[in-house]
Amino acid sequence: METRLSSRGREVVISGDRPFVIIGERINPTGRKVLAAEMKEGVMDRVRSDAQAQAAAGAHMLDVNAGIPAVDEPALLVAAIRAVMDVTDLPICIDSSIIEALEAGLSAYEGKALVNSVTAEEERMERILPLVKKHGAAVIGMANDETGISMVPAERLALARRIIERAADHGIPQEDVIIDPIAMTVAADPTCGVITLETMRLIRDELGNNMTCGASNVSFGLPDRATVNAAFLPLAM
Repeated sequence: METRLSSRGREVVISGDRPFVIIGERINPTGRKVLAAEMKEGVMDRVRSDAQAQAAAGAHMLDVNAGIPAVDEPALLVAAIRAVMDVTDLPICIDSSIIEALEAGLSAYEGKALVNSVTAEEERMERILPLVKKHGAAVIGMANDETGISMVPAERLALARRIIERAADHGIPQEDVIIDPIAMTVAADPTCGVITLETMRLIRDELGNNMTCGASNVSFGLPDRATVNAAFLPLAM
């Protein structure tokens, strides 16, 4: 199964039989006070430099997030997306929990974007999936719903299947739904890593969809995070 994403001048193909795709996630004001302050003032120099640095470091796609409290997020997200498009041709992952921001970002983007993200909550699916279809995008489906994140792999699989089915109802092909099996820190529960890996196995074997995850989540709150990440990532791949 192949998921194809594109910018004005480049296509990225995500597939189990192709090389691993890296999504750079640096363009996010959460926890970055200087970046947040600059973006709030409409200054996009750091957004551009972060985009260029991630491209130079080997990223294949760039996640763009403009989630800052008390701002016009739709307008800010559009400005950030345009700033990224000015300096790189890497395809973009449009990252927001605000429906209006997603719609604005999708309208401004020139290419086939990846939407980050939709959960298995019915209300969220019914609002986000029509936008994905309208703009010919792909979407990340998070394997959780209004009850939270299950610690049972089979339950996460069921939620992933629900998202895929709802997407199909809206005319979105299965290959345009990338599932996030949800990586959680092993600092809170040592079994979290194994649960994520088992969820990935089930998704691969029973659904066949491509997957993505925040791999570094597994080491949050731990010392020597790089070592933990380096152990987890090859297992996930």
